[in-house]
Amino acid sequence: MALAAATTLTACSSSGGAPDQADGGANAGVADTPRATIAMITHAPPGDTFWDLIRRGAEAAAAKDNIDLQYNGEVEAPNQANLVQNALDSGVDAMAVTLAKPDAMQPNVEAAVAAGVPVVAFNSGYDNWKEMGVQGYFGQDERTSGIAAGERLKADGATNAVCVIQEQGAVSLEARCAGVAEGFGGKIENLNVNGQDLPSVQATIQAKLQQDPTIDAVLTLGAPIALAAVESRSAAGSDAEIATFDTNGALVDAVKSGDVAWAIDQQPYLQGYLAVDSLWLYLNNKNTLGGGQAVLTGPSFIDATNIDAIADLAAGGTR
Repeated sequence: MALAAATTLTACSSSGGAPDQADGGANAGVADTPRATIAMITHAPPGDTFWDLIRRGAEAAAAKDNIDLQYNGEVEAPNQANLVQNALDSGVDAMAVTLAKPDAMQPNVEAAVAAGVPVVAFNSGYDNWKEMGVQGYFGQDERTSGIAAGERLKADGATNAVCVIQEQGAVSLEARCAGVAEGFGGKIENLNVNGQDLPSVQATIQAKLQQDPTIDAVLTLGAPIALAAVESRSAAGSDAEIATFDTNGALVDAVKSGDVAWAIDQQPYLQGYLAVDSLWLYLNNKNTLGGGQAVLTGPSFIDATNIDAIADLAAGGTR
């Protein structure tokens, strides 16, 4: 029976020939299940490389699953919530949403669930997704990953750290820094910056390092912010260790060179992929993942010991 179900859903080309390939071979083929529309609605700021990885994973799953993917990102929570309502009004078959600011998202997400639209959450909203009635969550436990980062900073010998938050009020970022403080146990301060203005980020971190020369660790919550912090450290004449959450191709080079000590990888490509793929499974076979629990995609550490293993993948835009 399991084999029969798998055969029904297995990707195969509609022409009966070799499976279609997309995204550099990341897809096994194209499913012959009915065409469906999935809206992916995120809080992604323009030009952020982290969200490019999310989108690539989602697009790879959509190509494999015969899905029409409608991807949209809005930084402002009310605008993101409006996108959920717009998707509901347009009659999409399912939705995947991020819940960075859950209070703003909850009414419209619950409206979609009440209308019978399958919804999953991913990337942010670990502590809130269940209460909204969505089917599952794909991402990391931000507080737990923060604790791991704080413990790593402590093991590295840091005593005075700064945790840089690039979007004030985002619950996932606040949870990370709270976890860092718990795991670190030393002197630590949150530093809010405007992640959409990298020159401003660099200037703010530089000023902080100049103001307090005893800061010996800067932990950022995104790869572009970490790269800005590298420039800040140089300009401030500081010796502070820089570490970060999340990666991109340039961040990989920074780890290789030693400019960034390590990064926590939450596998954004996988988050986007699983969000879409899980909805396809539900639409076609009423499968759900996680058994009522979050499906964790992180955290794991990337540092000098394993950076070579993912360098080519990062350059290809999937890690």
